[in-house]
This record gives sequence, C-alpha cells and structure tokens, in this order.
Amino acid sequence: MTEPYFQQFFANRIGGASYGKGTAIYKFEKIKRAKRQALVDYPDRPLIDFGIGENDSMAPEPVRQSMEREINRPENRGYADNGIAAFKESVARFMHRRFDVQLDPASEINHCIGSKTALAMLPACFINPGDITLMTVPGYPVAGTHTKYYGGSVHALPLLAANDFFPDFDSISSDVWERTRLLVLNYPNSPTGKTATREFYERVIELARDKRFVVVQDAAHAMLTFDGPPTSFLSVPGAKEVGVEVHSLSKGFDMIGWRIGWVCGHPTLVSAFADVKDNCDSGQFAAIQQAAVTALDDDSIPDRVRAKYRRRLEKLVATLQQCGFQCQMPGGTYFLYTRSPSGVQDGMRFDNAEQASQHLITQKSIVTVPWDEAGPNLRFSVTYVAENEAAEDALMMETAKRLKELKLEF
Repeated sequence: MTEPYFQQFFANRIGGASYGKGTAIYKFEKIKRAKRQALVDYPDRPLIDFGIGENDSMAPEPVRQSMEREINRPENRGYADNGIAAFKESVARFMHRRFDVQLDPASEINHCIGSKTALAMLPACFINPGDITLMTVPGYPVAGTHTKYYGGSVHALPLLAANDFFPDFDSISSDVWERTRLLVLNYPNSPTGKTATREFYERVIELARDKRFVVVQDAAHAMLTFDGPPTSFLSVPGAKEVGVEVHSLSKGFDMIGWRIGWVCGHPTLVSAFADVKDNCDSGQFAAIQQAAVTALDDDSIPDRVRAKYRRRLEKLVATLQQCGFQCQMPGGTYFLYTRSPSGVQDGMRFDNAEQASQHLITQKSIVTVPWDEAGPNLRFSVTYVAENEAAEDALMMETAKRLKELKLEF
C-alpha cells in the first residue's frame, strides 16, 4: 500500500515520519495478549487478575443519585470552563476538614478532568526547550511525556528499597539542578506504596527554595493511606509557596471513569494551570462536579473505600508471604510492590520482572504488572472483582495453591 502523503508530517515528539511503524509492544499490551491466550489455552481455569489498576466498585449510591438529579437541571447544561463555585467550595471544606489545609476556593483551587489531564497540562506552564522535569521511577509518566513534547527532558530519580523508596536528591548534579523547573512527586506512591513523611516534605520545600523549582505533588491515592492518617503536602509550612497538589476522586471515592479532580496550591501557579486548561477544554460537565460535591462532603465514603482495600492488602500480603515473597503491607495505594521471583526450582531463570510476570500468566493464569525500571519488581493490585469477603478468601486460597505449584525461587 502506498504510504500516505502526511506520513512525513507527524511531529518528532510522537515518532516523526516513523510514527505507526514501530514493532515494540507496550508492557500492558503484552499483558492483555497473554491474558487472552491464557483464556484460550485454559478455558476452565479462571484468571486471577492482580493487574487491574482501577477500583472494582461503582461510585456510592448517594453520588449516583446526586448525578441523576443534577443531569436533569437546565443550569448544568452549558460549559463549565474552569469549574463551578460549588465544587471549589466543597474542595476547600474537604481540604480543611481532612488535612487542616486552608485554601481560597476562588484563587487556590481549580478543577480538572481527572488528575491525568492536570499532570499533562502543568508542564505547559513551565517547560521551555532545554528545561528539566525531575520524576521518580517507577511512576506515572504523563508529566514527563508532556515535558518532552515541549522540548524539555526528564531526569529520572529511581525509587529503591535501599533509600526507603524516596528519591536520592544528593545524586543530582549542579547542571541538572540549574535547568530543573519541575519536581513531580507522587505520595502515597504508585506503585511502591510508600507514604511521605513530614521530614521528607520539609526537605523538598527547602530544596525548591534553594534550587528554584516548582513542586507538583500527585495525591491521587491520598485517601488510601494505611500507616497513619492521610496527609497533604500543603499541610507542611511553606509548601503552598513552592508548589501545587493534584487530587482525584477516582481511587479514594470509587469514581473511576467520572474524570474529576482538582489542582490546589499557590494562587499564581493555579492561575497558570487555569490559563492552559482554558485553552485545552471547556470544563467537566457541571452535573459531575455537583455529584462530586456530594462525595467530598461525605467522609464515610473514602473511609469505607480505604477499609476495604486495606483488608484486601492484608490478606494478599499474608498469602504471598506463604509462597516465598518477601513483602510487607504498603503504606498506601491499593498496590503491592514486591521483588520479583528469580526463577523456579530446578528450572528456568527470569532475567527480569517481565519474564516472571509472563510465566505467572501463561503457567497459572495469575496476572501481575512487571516493573523493571528500578530493579525487577512485580505489582499486585487488590482491585480484583470479589462480591464479598468470602469471595476474597477463596481467591486468596486459589492464589496460594497456584503459586505453590510453581515452586518459585527468590
């Protein structure tokens, strides 16, 4: 087939003239393909899917009822632009009540169509060609992708068990510091499950002032904190002077797919985000924002979601420990990040986590997500579908049975 004339027009940021011709397969696509093949090869063996990265429950009934009411109100029919006042005011109440953070809803809060869009837009506010965004790995790549779109580069900060899953700021050279404009953090961290300490945030604030960069703290999993009360970067004195925090109702409120969150912090930074956003979208549907008000004003919702995933993680940790995994309860998120097995007894060796993950899928229909960016690790998610605790327990028993049959080595 003749190559289309526009093949030469694709921007370099997405591959240039080679766009669409690559043969590399993204790891999540490899997992999907392996899952489909496992279902074909073993139709009577149900998948045990620890690879899902989204809540398994619908939004709570009061939130859905609110949406049902709001969708029929004519005042919600139009563009929401940079958000409705009711949503911003509910965010201010929530931040004060849960984190003791005082925010002006008019100038220090702006909604976003999910935290992903906020992380995609924020680099447009600060990154020029040659600038650097510091990002932890493993992690969510969106801010880094858009940094590169604007001609910047990403400096990776590996999260290692040896550093308690905190970035090693001392390893950064003076040249990198000089060109750094953004530091993107994510605590509770996905996928490691590490939660930030007050002392860590204090050092970040001090560095931001000294090295002159903006902090973006991705708090998507904030309400899924298990080793203490949920915390906010903005609760630490000085944080609002150097950055913003990005929140989401997806994880902690079972509102996956509703695409609603917010950016909050220094008013000028929030204003810059709003200016970019105003040229990218026309706001989330106001009825969704109104339904989110219902969620934010009901503390029982995130507390209930947190209790559910804590229970599931405790069961998973106990199950994996029985099978030789050296793992422990994470501080937060609904992910368990643990060292990958190195092979099987008297058999094959795994060069990396991806090989181990593929072995679990093909041999025992156990789905995990491999992370090799900071050493071979597997991510287990407890967002599997289970109707009740009895179903959870049955799934754990079946998981232990299959893993023990593999005779893994570590």
